[in-house]
Amino acid sequence: MSTPIYLTAAEAAATLGVSLPTLYAYVSRGMLGSSPDAQGRHRLYDAAEVRRLARRKADGKRAGKVAQKVLDWGVPVLESSITLIANGRLLYRGHDAIELARTASLEEVAALLWQCSARRLADAPAVPLPPAQWAAWLKLWSDSTPLDRALVLLPAAAAQMPRVWALGSDAQLDTACAVMRLLAAAMLPAAASNEPVHRQIATAWRVRSRAQSGLLRAALVACADHELNASTFTVRCITSTGTHLFGAVAGGLAALSGPRHGGETVRIAALLDEASRAPDLDRYLANRLARHEHGTHGPVLSGFGHPLYPDGDPRARLLLTMLADCAPARSPLNEVLKLARAVRDTTGAEPTVDFALAAIERVLGLPAGAGFTLFALGRVVGWIAHAMEQTRDGRLIRPRARYVGEYEAEGAA
Repeated sequence: MSTPIYLTAAEAAATLGVSLPTLYAYVSRGMLGSSPDAQGRHRLYDAAEVRRLARRKADGKRAGKVAQKVLDWGVPVLESSITLIANGRLLYRGHDAIELARTASLEEVAALLWQCSARRLADAPAVPLPPAQWAAWLKLWSDSTPLDRALVLLPAAAAQMPRVWALGSDAQLDTACAVMRLLAAAMLPAAASNEPVHRQIATAWRVRSRAQSGLLRAALVACADHELNASTFTVRCITSTGTHLFGAVAGGLAALSGPRHGGETVRIAALLDEASRAPDLDRYLANRLARHEHGTHGPVLSGFGHPLYPDGDPRARLLLTMLADCAPARSPLNEVLKLARAVRDTTGAEPTVDFALAAIERVLGLPAGAGFTLFALGRVVGWIAHAMEQTRDGRLIRPRARYVGEYEAEGAA
């Protein structure tokens, strides 16, 4: 039996669980549309629109019951058509992100998420910033970390962008390309380039193996987006205030840097370093877990166990498999994989993408902080997609707080 396209008023009200007067109130408030039937005597309601409103109402009720969990792996707080995480899979606009990571470039995924052609991005004009100016800035901040350099240079570059506030589709895409290129140039550091980002990284880090360059490409794609994580939600909040893309991305970078988000790769690098020096790995893990690292569901370690992937992070599986296939003959690959197995045997937790990024950094002998750089250069594509979506939405993100403090009763003396 086919699903009806339109519903009568009684059917729509029943689907929403409301009375007919409430249904009509929804229409008058603009929450729901209606159209006349063929005879013009009754109103009909788009079934898909009614079901969407019903889902939002259900989410709102669940949020009211578990308000303290809404922003902690709870019910959705925004509607988006960019990324879906469900049943152990990660999808970018309906396409399996893991399959994309096997072959696609970051630029191809950017075209998918930004809803334009790859040729449009390739033909984007060069960054409108004098090369000599950029080189001088890089020299001035050469002693800074990639993150600090980016946080300084992105706002500086924005001040030189003639169309940074433009909202037209073409202007937005040109600005998006400039942000992506300048972030790579700031973090590597290098001159701004139209070359694919993974090749820029391979050149900067002197990665000459084609397989290893392909691993860098896959890592960028695997990190491109992950729904409403802390940094992406930050980007959407900033964008909703009406600021430009450079400002929103700078805010995303600041949020990403925290040790409980993208900065976790630094903690994992320290874990790998400690574990490599431990004479007894099992004893080391037992002591480490007993000391202080506990989560909601028991002992945890940085880089292991993702709440959205109970059966293991598919991004980590792909990247660790690719790493094993291209690791240098003399590398710490075995000790990295040995740690992952030991944690799995001890806690049941599987590696996350953060662990895989730290493992890539260690096994390939990349610069310190390379795992974080890969994360940031991949994730900026998702941030931009979310910023564009939020701009189209046009509303200010302004949640309410549930007050739990003291207050003076009205009329008290």
